[in-house]
Amino acid sequence: MRVTLRDVAEQAGVSVATVSRALSRPEMVSDEARDRIQEISLQLGYRSSREAREIAPGSAGTLGVIVPDLLNPFYPALLKGAQARAREHGLHLLLADAEEAPDGELPLVQTLAPQVDGILLCSSRMSESDLEAASGLTRLCLVNRRHRDLSAVSFDALSGVRAAVRHLAALGHRRIGYVGGPRASRSEAERRTALEQVGAELAVEIVDVGHFPPGIPGGVSAAEPLLLRELSAALAYNDVLALGLISGLRALGFSVPEDVSVVGWDDIEYAAVSSPALSTVRVPRHRIGALGIDALVAPDGSVTEQRLETRFVPRDSTARRRGAVQERLEQAAEGQRA
Repeated sequence: MRVTLRDVAEQAGVSVATVSRALSRPEMVSDEARDRIQEISLQLGYRSSREAREIAPGSAGTLGVIVPDLLNPFYPALLKGAQARAREHGLHLLLADAEEAPDGELPLVQTLAPQVDGILLCSSRMSESDLEAASGLTRLCLVNRRHRDLSAVSFDALSGVRAAVRHLAALGHRRIGYVGGPRASRSEAERRTALEQVGAELAVEIVDVGHFPPGIPGGVSAAEPLLLRELSAALAYNDVLALGLISGLRALGFSVPEDVSVVGWDDIEYAAVSSPALSTVRVPRHRIGALGIDALVAPDGSVTEQRLETRFVPRDSTARRRGAVQERLEQAAEGQRA
């Protein structure tokens, strides 16, 4: 039976993360801990997946892909890109769903590692220590997350945010709401930082509407807080949240884009055929999947980082500001007083 990092950790009386650091980045642990862990790993016959690949490269003929949620429509295009590129390399893919549970990602890596030559880890929310432990089990490439010691493919939020906010500002929207996603999401934090920067550049006020579950119900629940802030435009964390927001605004008697302009993020397949067609920031998902596979099969095992541009796609869910929100809210208040 193959000796794992956990076996070494138990024998040494330390954490899996400490073992991973001692074997991959020994300068990060004490000399005493490093020597003890290395000695135990030799005694037990531990061999990392990377070492195994160097001895018998491509022996599994399979790569793993872990996504946080298979129901999230962001991932099908990414998976299609990964699968097509894997096929070009004569490889198969094993797919696993972390079910939006950060503490479930490392066990999935541990399960897949003996069966694959590397794993494409998408939008990981696991802790730094768990990520370091995972990197000791097999070769990793991160998608939508960056780490100095691991290959990564990510996208530049700033380019898409700048184009979207510039578009809305040109339509007369000077106060733009941000309907945010999960607090733990790293892309959420990057997007907020980009919005702050672009808002200052263009003299546009960015208003935080709050954090919402990144699905249709979350978008519906964001409609009322958005209206109470008397905002005429909003950018949502993702397209599904944006579509839910449009539905919620309609339920409250407001129209998109006549009363409120809405911009999504991702450009999923449904964005162009929704009603109205959704203005959104396009993320090159198919290419991200393909580049992730390329990073995993790089023959020299080099660590690479690729950051792709995002692009704003204007459609029918954005229009010139008409100032109708404040007027209609005042009318509704007067009706209630009457």
